[in-house]
Amino acid sequence: MSLGSLAQQTLSVDKLVEFLESSIKMKMPDKQVAAYVSRIHLSQKLEDHVIETLQGDGLGPKTVAALRHISVETASLPVAELKKPEPPPPPPPPPPYDEQNSILAEVRDYALNYTKSLPDFICMQVTRRYYDPLGNLDYRHYDTVMTKVSYFEQHEKYELLSVNDKFMTASYESLGGTISSGEFGSMMKEIFEPNTDAEFHWLRWATLRGHRAHVYTYVVDQPHSQWSIEDRSSHQRVSPGYSGLIYVDRDTRTVMRVTLQADDIPATFPISEADDRLDYDTADISGHQFILPMMAQVHLKAGKVNQRNDIEFHNYRKFSADTTVKFDDTAPAPISEDKTKEQPLK
Repeated sequence: MSLGSLAQQTLSVDKLVEFLESSIKMKMPDKQVAAYVSRIHLSQKLEDHVIETLQGDGLGPKTVAALRHISVETASLPVAELKKPEPPPPPPPPPPYDEQNSILAEVRDYALNYTKSLPDFICMQVTRRYYDPLGNLDYRHYDTVMTKVSYFEQHEKYELLSVNDKFMTASYESLGGTISSGEFGSMMKEIFEPNTDAEFHWLRWATLRGHRAHVYTYVVDQPHSQWSIEDRSSHQRVSPGYSGLIYVDRDTRTVMRVTLQADDIPATFPISEADDRLDYDTADISGHQFILPMMAQVHLKAGKVNQRNDIEFHNYRKFSADTTVKFDDTAPAPISEDKTKEQPLK
């Protein structure tokens, strides 16, 4: 419904709510929406709880004030019977137990051989780093790091290019703050290696980037853990047990997402929380399609302070001695949330 037609109609509360929810999603200017809302007429009473719900969804203060005025004007009108949202359809049943084990066997083989299937390549790694000094999840961006990643003969090499668009000659490892590595196969491989002795269980169905996926939980106890966390200030290092989720494409049996969360970090270690998420997607290298890291998110907590790295991988190219990533390659816009969020099951 357009703003012009809105102001010329007598609306039901349902229609008004529908329009305002759309305006929130489209991020329409609060002043503009409030001006049109103040000119409408309702056929039903506008109750306070409807306004409060819209305000909680992100409706602007000027529009909320206009709705409060309408609420007073419609106090004598009949109460609206709002449409109840349709309940979501029941999820499909899980696959049979034997099929779950068969899927896990395929995924284990895929994970253990993943790095062998990759070509030699380079790419641009863009890391946007944030910190939350008070522990209330109010994150502040403090720098953007651009790194050249070379993958040659199944080994990763990181070359620091710039920090906040300033050219850097220091090594990636000498960079202060939180850094990570292992996104190109070692993280996934360690979970499925026989020596890790991870315990897997089918959890649920999911839809991720338009693909139906199996979601498995897994647990790795501390004695079998190969995941290493270092506090870079004190140079202390631990290998905690960890747990997480594995998202497996239903049709291709490839891994779409891996999550890790540290369990039982020693109380004497400066870092009290650590978790990681890695998403894979299709990337083109010299006309061939490969499943490669798309983005990752690393989170650490030490004392009250939270640190978060949002990492993206761009510009995959075939590796050769003369392949370069130029300094004037600027950081692209962050990857759309649509690629990182699960969609509702259908």
